[in-house]
Amino acid sequence: MIYREAGQFKTSYAADQQLFPIRQDRISVLILLVVAFLVIPGVAGEYWFSAILIPFLIFALAALGLNILTGYAGQLSLGSAAFMAVGAYAAYNFQLRIEGIPILISFVCAGLTAAGVGILFGLPSLWIKGFYLAVATLAAQFFIVWCLTKFPWFSNYSSSGVISAQKVVIFGHEFASPREKYLLVLTLVAVMALAAKNMVRSSTGRTWMAVRDMDVAAEVIGIRLMPTKLLAFAVSSFYCGVAGALYAFCYLGSVEPDGFSLDMSFRVLFMIIIGGVGSILGSFLGAAFILLLPIFLDIALPWAAGLLGLPFSSATVSHIQILVFGALIMFFLIVEPHGLARLWQIGKEKLRLWPFPH
Repeated sequence: MIYREAGQFKTSYAADQQLFPIRQDRISVLILLVVAFLVIPGVAGEYWFSAILIPFLIFALAALGLNILTGYAGQLSLGSAAFMAVGAYAAYNFQLRIEGIPILISFVCAGLTAAGVGILFGLPSLWIKGFYLAVATLAAQFFIVWCLTKFPWFSNYSSSGVISAQKVVIFGHEFASPREKYLLVLTLVAVMALAAKNMVRSSTGRTWMAVRDMDVAAEVIGIRLMPTKLLAFAVSSFYCGVAGALYAFCYLGSVEPDGFSLDMSFRVLFMIIIGGVGSILGSFLGAAFILLLPIFLDIALPWAAGLLGLPFSSATVSHIQILVFGALIMFFLIVEPHGLARLWQIGKEKLRLWPFPH
């Protein structure tokens, strides 16, 4: 009764193919956007904006980019952090070397630069796939970080390779406070998430999924593998590049090449594994889970240790976090490989039959 589709008749093809064809989904998304844009900015403090909400949105965008490549196109990648680094340093150099360029144009150009690099490192996907493709993209992770470190031009000849992001000014207004940066990041992420949702439902998304399921059969029915795979790498890298630019300009303020390490790439990969591979919603659920779980454990473990009289040091808490992450990844791979998004889908199916779920 709560989530019932009965009585929602579609009288046109456009109505049947709209982005959210079910009324409850449209209402839920609208409520979520109202809360995110109007309620949270009025009640959350600076710590929530700076330490939780902004990084959550940025990593959700990066996970969304990786999900397009891995979940929808079936191409494995371990270089997400490297493409984020390309976006961060490209946006910095566009702002530095082109006088008067709008910051939003710099973000777009940074994404396009990352897309070009993604196409270059996506070329091996035309001949190899699976584990070997993951190793090829792993080479991008090390090569890009090495280039940013060894060629000082990218960091404006900084001795340490560290760059300090310029001020975020849009239409003469400087986005200086964490609340304003949160609203900017939220707007960009919402627009790009809706674009991704629409993209995977289009003919482009269907060709990606056809190649993912069986590339030989896809080629037999007329799908060209080379442009399809390279487009997936380009779109994925574009999303990661914009996420990297936001990471530098709206989150940290200053970044270094070593900050975009292999560990960050694995964190983005874990986000789509836990959230759900091949799901737009799963990218956000996985990012929230990966970022909020350490905060929860930092609070819960010392509290539990105090009740039990056990001396838990910060190092012990860190080790337990690693154990929990590993256990959860194994759990989702074995029990529910489609992640949290699949659990949410099962919950909606139960609501359709409520009060008689099976």
